[in-house]
Amino acid sequence: MRVLSCIFTEHNLWLVLLAAFVCVSGGWITLNLLRRAEKTRELQRGGWIFLTAVAAGSSIWCTHFIGMLAYEVDAPVTFDPILTMASFLLAAIGCAGGFTIALSRLPRIAPEFGGAVVGLSITVMHYTGMLAYHVDGIVEWNQAYVIGSVVLSVIFSTLALNQAVRRPWGLSLIASLALFVIAVVSLHFTAMTAVSVTPLATGAAIADTYALQAMAIAVAGGGLLIIGTGVASYMIDERASRESIEKLQHMALNDLLTGLPNRSSFADHLQREMDNAKEDGVKLAVIGIDLDRFKEINDLRGHKAGDQALKAIGRRLLRLVRDGEFVARVGGDEFAAAKRFGEQSELLDFVARLEKVLFEPIRIDDFETVTGASIGVAVYPDDGIDQERLVSNADLAMYRAKADIGRAVCFYESRMDEAARARHTLAQDLRRAVELDQLDLHYQVQTSVRTGQICGYEVLVRWHHPERGAVPPSEFIPIAEESGTILVIGEWVLRTACKQAASWDQPYKIAVNLSPVQFAHADLAKLVHTILLETGLSPSRLELEITESTIIADKSRTLHVLRQIRALGVTVAIDDFGTGYSSLDTLRSFPFDKIKLDRSFMNEVDHSIQAKAIVRAVLTLGKSLEIPVLAEGVETNHQLEILRVEGCDEAQGFFLGRPKPVGQIFHEKPIAEEDEASAFSGRVPPQRMRRR
Repeated sequence: MRVLSCIFTEHNLWLVLLAAFVCVSGGWITLNLLRRAEKTRELQRGGWIFLTAVAAGSSIWCTHFIGMLAYEVDAPVTFDPILTMASFLLAAIGCAGGFTIALSRLPRIAPEFGGAVVGLSITVMHYTGMLAYHVDGIVEWNQAYVIGSVVLSVIFSTLALNQAVRRPWGLSLIASLALFVIAVVSLHFTAMTAVSVTPLATGAAIADTYALQAMAIAVAGGGLLIIGTGVASYMIDERASRESIEKLQHMALNDLLTGLPNRSSFADHLQREMDNAKEDGVKLAVIGIDLDRFKEINDLRGHKAGDQALKAIGRRLLRLVRDGEFVARVGGDEFAAAKRFGEQSELLDFVARLEKVLFEPIRIDDFETVTGASIGVAVYPDDGIDQERLVSNADLAMYRAKADIGRAVCFYESRMDEAARARHTLAQDLRRAVELDQLDLHYQVQTSVRTGQICGYEVLVRWHHPERGAVPPSEFIPIAEESGTILVIGEWVLRTACKQAASWDQPYKIAVNLSPVQFAHADLAKLVHTILLETGLSPSRLELEITESTIIADKSRTLHVLRQIRALGVTVAIDDFGTGYSSLDTLRSFPFDKIKLDRSFMNEVDHSIQAKAIVRAVLTLGKSLEIPVLAEGVETNHQLEILRVEGCDEAQGFFLGRPKPVGQIFHEKPIAEEDEASAFSGRVPPQRMRRR
């Protein structure tokens, strides 16, 4: 009650209210700055703690100083300027220390300990300020109220930082502000209650009340100005943080090169549009776009020119879109678009506009080019009711457009594109076939036509799919070549075959087929050399087979690689001979070690005069060039007899032996051992005849 009596009877209430306003506003800013400091680290946290301490010290000091000016005493009053400024510095320094401790979280009670330090700094500031307060009179102190003021300041400051830092409930910020104000106010007015002044008749003039009020307002203004600096810093940092977040969001949702939305943004937009289309009963088109000649620009003009082309296309697409339309770059030279429509004509108009801008010439530096594009369209809900399916169907239609030279736009057609989907799925499974040990090698015997002796074995890869069973090589080899998986498969086949052959008792030769892709993308000669060293197989026991199409793709490079391989001691055979474009030129360009006559001629040699003539011509050519000839596809005794009469060197086919796993190929005796007489006379035992 005495404290309240002191406030209402010994103070100017208007100045008390001004002090309360300064304390509340300053406390609010202080606690917000403290929360900002809590979110930062290291030097940045130090900067924010400094601003927080200045705001806290200013509000505490201004509250105290205005409260002192509000104290009415009938005696002359003066202030020591040095001690007055010292009180402000002590408040700021003490608060800085308390806030640093509170945010350190090193001991469990760090917030409470820091709060106690802030409470003590408020106390030190007040009583230092009282030392600066000079009055002509006898000043007496009530020790109990002095101790009470210190205890109240420490307790309420501790509770204030407990709420501010720990935030145990939703209204913690308001609670911490109330406790902070109580800590400052209770300290000041309890301490003022502890003092009593007995004026002395010195003859000095009593302080002008209006002058004290003006000084109080000036102090409040100065304090609020300092606090305002903290507010400004807070607002600037808040705006900078918001702008940074917006910039990061823009970077996360947009392609940096073209400025178009990216894949993530397209997925979000597509999901929203699908939901809206379902509610509104309209349709939504998803459009996949792939540039046709972008790689050509990159290869011929460099990546800088490629980037310029993408930027130009991005600008055109941004200008193209209207209400209900969306275009994004989803990666590399791939774009995607979405169009909400009610009538089919609206979709066709959008696709036509897309096609127009994608086929317009692009000027890059000193040359002009047209990228062109393949466009695939799938429609919700007709072609899919979920996003993944819809995008996948649009891509399938786009791939069909890319495969069709005469069409730039294809709409999804389930019958045609499901086959492509199955092929794509098979390609994905094939990528893991080696890793999952689903591949196996079979060996087909190659025998001497004259003696029937085994000359070697052709290595054939087989794939046992866990769900589809045995997948024919004619089906998965082209897929492997298209997807690039043939590089991994080809290396596995070569290494495994050489390893198995090296363990055989008989030094039979093995023939391994090579894909054109291996010549284009691998250091083939180095790979062959490495595998021979690893497996210990003699180079003379390895024969590599290539087709004429391999040579035609890049003649100079291929022939150079073949010369490197032959230098290792490995022999090279030309496979499927007679079906290429320039067989004679190929034989002239490179001295092959063997010619493999394509099986198509053996299929017709029994009844076609022309086929028989071609077989005879190839065999004659082989003799002239001193290159042995192996005929593929021998399926009957009559075919073998024709080859024997014409002087063919070796043969291979189901009649002589089907492809078998490595564990079975030595169970069957060669022809010469089964019936030496019949083998040399041109007859083969009947039990050797086989069917496909």
